[in-house]
Amino acid sequence: MSATTPAARRAADKRHPGRVARNTAIFSVATAFSRVAGLGREITAATLFGTRPTASAFTLAFQIPNLVANLFANAALSAAFVPVFTDLLHQGKRREAFQLASTLLWIMLIALAAITAFFVLLAGVIMPLFLASHLSSIPGITSLTVLLSQILFPVVLLLGLTSLFTGILQSFERFTMAAVAPAIWNLVIIALTLYLHPTYAHSNNGIEAYAIAILAATAVQMLLVMGALARIDFRLSFHIDWHNPRVRQVLGLLLPVTIGLGIVNLDQLINSAFGGLVGAQVPRAIDQAFRIYMLPQGIFSVAVATVLFPTLSRMAAQHDPVGMRRALAIGMRQINLMLIPAAAFLMVLATPVIRLVYQHGQFTSYSTHLASIALIWFAASLPFGGLNLLLTRTFFALQRPWIPTGLAALNMTIDAIVSLGFYKPFGISGLILGTLAGNVVMTVLQLRRLRTGFNGRLDGAQTLMITARVLIASAFMAFVSWLVWRILYDILGGSVPAQIVEVCGAAAAGGWLYMKTVLRMKIPEAYQVQEMLIGRFRR
Repeated sequence: MSATTPAARRAADKRHPGRVARNTAIFSVATAFSRVAGLGREITAATLFGTRPTASAFTLAFQIPNLVANLFANAALSAAFVPVFTDLLHQGKRREAFQLASTLLWIMLIALAAITAFFVLLAGVIMPLFLASHLSSIPGITSLTVLLSQILFPVVLLLGLTSLFTGILQSFERFTMAAVAPAIWNLVIIALTLYLHPTYAHSNNGIEAYAIAILAATAVQMLLVMGALARIDFRLSFHIDWHNPRVRQVLGLLLPVTIGLGIVNLDQLINSAFGGLVGAQVPRAIDQAFRIYMLPQGIFSVAVATVLFPTLSRMAAQHDPVGMRRALAIGMRQINLMLIPAAAFLMVLATPVIRLVYQHGQFTSYSTHLASIALIWFAASLPFGGLNLLLTRTFFALQRPWIPTGLAALNMTIDAIVSLGFYKPFGISGLILGTLAGNVVMTVLQLRRLRTGFNGRLDGAQTLMITARVLIASAFMAFVSWLVWRILYDILGGSVPAQIVEVCGAAAAGGWLYMKTVLRMKIPEAYQVQEMLIGRFRR
């Protein structure tokens, strides 16, 4: 692959004004498939395990290694690595870029293996710290949580290596495998859980089968992403260059990036750990609602941020603030265009959605009640969480990671204070209210800081005007969606086939009306999506 000059790259960007929209849409489709598969995994888990205390034990046992993976590797490492790696490619230093990747690979292999061993050996000391009274008082739950965490901690090492491989692919704007591999991950988990569950069903409701399936699927995912590197002729070097200044640069960026991107996982852990103060079933119910919340988040905001990140990094390397402002503003409007209506829909139809998706087998009507309350408040924070993801990535592209790091720390502080202050009078609602408050504050402060950095210019007026139109269209859509669901429910009743028709009918009617409304309101990003879809169908 020959090096591309900065002028050629800028010219290519100008010749393709819809490039970001098209790449985002393609990545969204692939990610949507992954999220649907993930939803199937959650349905399987809900059917087999419900919101029993053993399922809450699994939730905490999985969230701890998942948090560690995000803090020491995973998205954090990718976000710290991509700007530096992309800069080397931009300068035509392909050999140096691959030497950097190889050195980081071996450093990660050593460091993450040590971290994994540490947590596995000390799980008996660490895990009980996160069990609140409603869980720790149940016989056998503490030992089960420790066992599950020991099974799951090796995912830290596997996810770290996967993250580095993914970062290399994204720097070459190869997004397909990064989006498809999680779908395969989910499918492997479903198959292995169903296969192993009868073997373990005699104890702890068979929850150990789920943990083993996740570990095996994570290894499969890593191998798939590693195999995709062959398409860019990535060759691993078997030595560590400790004196490479680029390695120190990446590691220097890693700590602030870690805190900035770890906020979602830490917030999830806070909600689950504090949920044990409300009830033994609450941690699992919150986690199930969070999975629904992450469906539109993953399809839209993660897609926008993932596709834009290498572009923003390249523009930062080229010292192109005008291009960065334009790309960022478009990304923000795309996120609002998709996440605000998704939030409105989930808020008005939280209970029907949770009931349709989860209320089978061991997942009872009371479980639906608990998860629905959490989903309403999660949905309210959905647009802010999406914007935060993109804004944080923008700071990373500028290699100014300490700014979102400080704001992320403030976010976590607000979340913990609000959650502890409101969980007694408001229960689950009080816990998730902390998430909403923290996300709102972080969005406002990140926008303010970026606006200052871009000399007060961030296309704010246009973005605000379009967002106001989106809010109006979303409110109209939410009312019509609820009305259609209510009519269908009164006619068809509550059987599973009826629920499918009711929820899908409400979503189809509301979605059709929303698209018609935003197109009539002449929102540019809506036209970009329409033109992309029409172009795809005509091919």
